[in-house]
Amino acid sequence: MINFNYETDFKLSSEEDISKWILETITLENHSLEEVNYVFCDDEYLHKLNVEFLNHDTLTDVISFDYSVGKQISGDVFISIERVADNAKDFNVSFDVELKRVIIHGILHYCGYKDKTDDDAKLMRSKEDEYLALYNQKFN
Repeated sequence: MINFNYETDFKLSSEEDISKWILETITLENHSLEEVNYVFCDDEYLHKLNVEFLNHDTLTDVISFDYSVGKQISGDVFISIERVADNAKDFNVSFDVELKRVIIHGILHYCGYKDKTDDDAKLMRSKEDEYLALYNQKFN
């Protein structure tokens, strides 16, 4: 089950398509879905979580809490809509593309991908691009 929760005025335009895409990504990565909760929020909300749970006093676009067991994907993904909007401008991409990138980024972490080293970050970016292309192929 994939749940979308909103702690800000933002609302996804197509929860159904996004859910299908996330599920297909999980399946293609040879995992299965237990439950993933997305929470769309503002900078203040996510900053508070970042300080409280991760001891990071910085703004961030996405935080994921992984409760997966083996290949069963389960977790909570918190996304700051304000950070996504700013990053989209910084990276010269549309808000929609950047939003989908952070949506799938959390899932890829649950599938075992890391992004702490340069090589890991390159692989993560490659996987994000692969699944963004899949979304565009199927839903655009």
